[in-house]
Amino acid sequence: MKRFAVAFLLFAVALGTTVFAPSSAPAAEVKLVGVITKIDIAGPDATTATATLKDNKTGEFVTVIVTDDLTLDKFKDHRIVTGDEIRLKYEVKDGKNVSKYFRKTAGC
Repeated sequence: MKRFAVAFLLFAVALGTTVFAPSSAPAAEVKLVGVITKIDIAGPDATTATATLKDNKTGEFVTVIVTDDLTLDKFKDHRIVTGDEIRLKYEVKDGKNVSKYFRKTAGC
């Protein structure tokens, strides 16, 4: 009976440490409203672009990588250009700011 109790106790401890152990936290989503100061597209068939925005609150410059096709098309046909005010959500992945949401504040 003691062996069963010891085995049960060890199982409970092992289960408790895996269930309640802290997991790696997901990347925090950052929200920002700012004005585009620079857009870099690699070419007409590019699958990524970088955009630099000046944060309206802090005045800091933030560079993000844009990969979604809708926003890339808006860059290419100049519906989004330097000087436009943008509402942006991004995550920091591997030290790079990757855009999750990139829209004009006035709509587009």
